[in-house]
Amino acid sequence: MDYYAMQTLLAPDGRRIMIAWMQNWDTLAYRCNDSGWFAQMSLPRELSVKNGRLYQVPIRELNAMRANKVEYNNVVIKDTRLTLDQIEGRTVDLELVIRPADKDNLYKKFELCFAENEKYHSTLCFRPDESVLKIDRKFSGSERALVHQSSCLVNGDSNELKLRVILDKFSVEVFINDGEQVMSAVILTKQEAKGISFFADGAAKLDIVKYDLL
Repeated sequence: MDYYAMQTLLAPDGRRIMIAWMQNWDTLAYRCNDSGWFAQMSLPRELSVKNGRLYQVPIRELNAMRANKVEYNNVVIKDTRLTLDQIEGRTVDLELVIRPADKDNLYKKFELCFAENEKYHSTLCFRPDESVLKIDRKFSGSERALVHQSSCLVNGDSNELKLRVILDKFSVEVFINDGEQVMSAVILTKQEAKGISFFADGAAKLDIVKYDLL
C-alpha cells in the first residue's frame, strides 16, 4: 500500500540495494496532526533472483540493530487469541513460522495482531485454503478514508508459512517466505499501542523469534 518510486544502488560488495518512498499519492497531504515529520523511506532491501523470481530481504546490516532475543518453539494455538511474555513493541523484528498443528486438519485462519491496545490494532491474516495473506490497517487510527487492506497470493505449501515482520514506529514491512513477496504499510497509530497477539481458527503451531530494534 505504501511503496513508491523505488530506486536501486550497487553496494561496493556487489549487492543490489533498493529503497523506496513509504507513502502513496492518496496520502500525500495527510499526516498525524501532532507529529513532527511527514512521510518516510522504507527499509533498504537486498535484491536477488532465484529460479526466475525477484526476492527482497531486509539489508543485512539491520541484524546489527537486533537485541533482546525472545524465542518460542512449537507453540500451539487453537480457536483462541494468545499473547506471549515479552512479545510486544513498536520497533521490532519478528520472525514467524506457521504450520498446522495437525497436517490432516488444516486450520482455517491465522491472524497476527500488532500495534494493538484497547482502541487500535492492525492485522495480518492468512487463510491456508486460499493461500491468501491480507494486511488490514482500518483500525490503526487513520483519520480519513485510506486504502486499508491489501492481499497477495502466497506461493508454496500450505503446511508452512514463513514471515519476517519488521515494525518501525509508524510502519510495517512483511517479508514472505524468505522475501519472495513483500507487503508494506504506514500505520499512524499512537505509540502506546504496542501489543502483539496471535489468533487461530482451528489449530496452528508457531515458531517465534522476536528482537527489539535499537
